[in-house]
Amino acid sequence: MKSNSLEPIFLNVTTDISPMAKLADGNASPEELHTLLNEVPFNAVYDFFRSLARKLSDERSTTEAIERIIDFDSMVMRSIDDSSAAPDLHIALMQILTALYIYAQNHDEALSTAATALNLLAQDPRRKDEAFLSILASLLYDISLIHNERGQYKQAEREIEKAMKLFERLAKQNPERYGPAHILALDASTDVYRSRIKQVNMLAYHQVATTTYMQMVNSGIEDASNRLIESIATEGRTLSKMGRHREAIQYFTRALKYLTKLDPTFTKRHLELSIDLGEALLNVKTSRDKGIHLLNTMLHKAIKINAEDEHRRIVDILLNAKNQKLDILGFWHKIFPR
Repeated sequence: MKSNSLEPIFLNVTTDISPMAKLADGNASPEELHTLLNEVPFNAVYDFFRSLARKLSDERSTTEAIERIIDFDSMVMRSIDDSSAAPDLHIALMQILTALYIYAQNHDEALSTAATALNLLAQDPRRKDEAFLSILASLLYDISLIHNERGQYKQAEREIEKAMKLFERLAKQNPERYGPAHILALDASTDVYRSRIKQVNMLAYHQVATTTYMQMVNSGIEDASNRLIESIATEGRTLSKMGRHREAIQYFTRALKYLTKLDPTFTKRHLELSIDLGEALLNVKTSRDKGIHLLNTMLHKAIKINAEDEHRRIVDILLNAKNQKLDILGFWHKIFPR
């Protein structure tokens, strides 16, 4: 399963969460929480609880993180009538609990808290503000992962597609904060979509936005982009092993485009992907010459950057291409026609 929305790179912390620090030890009074809810912007409160949940889960245990968030939610519920921020925070804490339950592999409980949050959001479906959209998008991202793992692919596809659209919308206003989440949702879609055509179309649809993020200096965006590139390349390698070279070409081409946007300098990673692409081109009759040309070009590049293993791999591919194995399957069909 892909990692969930509590990942450090998922939403960049773009607000000052230090005013919330007094809540970290769990000894704050309801009055202190109430005061902070009325004084601190929602994103700062949301980021604080996301960071706290992640830290407790990493440093102590997911069980303790869940218990602490439930305790805070009880305090928030007592402030519902006195603070305009409390209802949104209650829903946000349900979203954080959903992600924590996924960490704990308790998917039934995760779906239960997600349903609670979605039901509350559905009470005012016309809302289009940042808090509403970011919580909804994160929930949809998380539950799509659960439904995908359970084999409920249609639900998972609808959820991840909606999450991508919401994060794209948010990222147009704040790419630094929401760009990584949009990329990670796109990355998750490579697992969720059963149809390779849908996958490629989705990658193409989101290419402009994604390449725009990749030009930003942002560690979260870089990490998310690297993960997406690796996922696309893995899809291409899987297709190549299955003999579906035409489709593999599309994936390797896309991965190289993203990688070049992220890092214009030619590296060993560029070389490895280019070799993958060249080998796939070589296995399609109409693009065979292109494959040979690309691989010959990569031979010189491999020498330039002292990539001995990659150089050997290219030589082997080109030698195999010149000495094609006997077409046993072709002979078989001639002897035993269908």
